[in-house]
Amino acid sequence: MPRGRYSLHDLHDHTPLGEEHFHCAPGPSGWRYVSQTTSPSGDHLGSVDLALDELGRPIRLELHSASWQIRGAALEGVTWVRTDPTGAHATEGNVRAHAFSGTSPAFLIALTRLLRLTPDSPETRVRVVTFTDPVLAPRTDDQSWALVNSEAHATDNGPLIVDEYQVSALDTGERHTVHIAGDVVLAAPGIELEHLETPPSPRAPRPTD
Repeated sequence: MPRGRYSLHDLHDHTPLGEEHFHCAPGPSGWRYVSQTTSPSGDHLGSVDLALDELGRPIRLELHSASWQIRGAALEGVTWVRTDPTGAHATEGNVRAHAFSGTSPAFLIALTRLLRLTPDSPETRVRVVTFTDPVLAPRTDDQSWALVNSEAHATDNGPLIVDEYQVSALDTGERHTVHIAGDVVLAAPGIELEHLETPPSPRAPRPTD
């Protein structure tokens, strides 16, 4: 069960946004990621609880940020309920999308487990619903993912496969690179792995012919 800590930074000016303390693990029905986020001063900011089925679909999502809350799942696309800090108002949403997204590294891992790309796969288009901090406002984004490189690195626990993905935002054409080992993000825009107590779990199995 990988357990560790990410540092989160602003994508534009690299201002520290805080840290995410996480643990994640594959299970008999899929994969689960649980984390707590803190501010640079150590104050609690929110939490993430994401569970995927064996095909990488989000069967349960619970997000908390600034007293806002999201509960969601894959249902006729993706469906969610957003609750305000007072708890008095809840708004339902549904989009014909493949997955959820947000600032947490969990969502990058979730997409790789859903897409299960190989180096021979063409660029794959995916539609996601992104919840923006701090009020978890939903926004629908179209992205393109490609696995451009996969390398084995020797470690004390055996070879570690590091996958390099190129991710494109289809509305702006902006591209960035994400490095992932199993179910741990090594580096991505705004995300740095600062500490890892246990090795990553194996990556999701590739599709077979």
